[in-house]
Amino acid sequence: MNYKIVDMETYYRKGVFRHFSEDCKCSTSMTARIDVTALAEYSEKTNTKFYINFLYLLSKVLNSREDYRMGYLWQTGEVICYDVINPTQYVFHEDTETCSPVYSEYCEDYGTFYENALRDLENAKKTREYALDAANHPNWFDASYLSWLSYDSLNIELPDGYLYFAPIVNWGRYREENGRLLMPVSVRLNHAIADGYLIANVFRLLEKEISLFTKA
Repeated sequence: MNYKIVDMETYYRKGVFRHFSEDCKCSTSMTARIDVTALAEYSEKTNTKFYINFLYLLSKVLNSREDYRMGYLWQTGEVICYDVINPTQYVFHEDTETCSPVYSEYCEDYGTFYENALRDLENAKKTREYALDAANHPNWFDASYLSWLSYDSLNIELPDGYLYFAPIVNWGRYREENGRLLMPVSVRLNHAIADGYLIANVFRLLEKEISLFTKA
């Protein structure tokens, strides 16, 4: 885990950061449907799991820009930017109706990521523990699939003033609309380090990466 300390005097969002970390402490979130038709077709054609393919592209998008890799060291009050952030995915246990967090490392190489993420999931199926260990995984973001519903909106609430900068991303079942498969995706970021443009950009980048990935 490597990171750099952000120089707040030259930080391009300095004024916005001060306002939303001191005067108006809040988060911001957005839900939108993205077209995953090509990704679903690719997954079926290649006999790969749609879920892991999407997780890979999501991780790639969130690592593509420093704004999505921000962190806060409460011990020193420093804002930092990680070199890389990794997904905390989840496995659901049908017998207990509970889930277990799964720490997977992001790798730009798709084949390596896919193999490792699948192995992590299979290993997690053997436990029923909710072994969340955020203290030892500071550069991990939350990536959770809600497989039971194609929803319209979702909100994740954190305590007011809590400077938690890691992205929280949820997505639900895709459904067919006018011949296309549309999937709800929700993105939550702290308003101190992200605004509507940066959150909307996640959706735009996801659709761009899906297009590039399925045409490769």
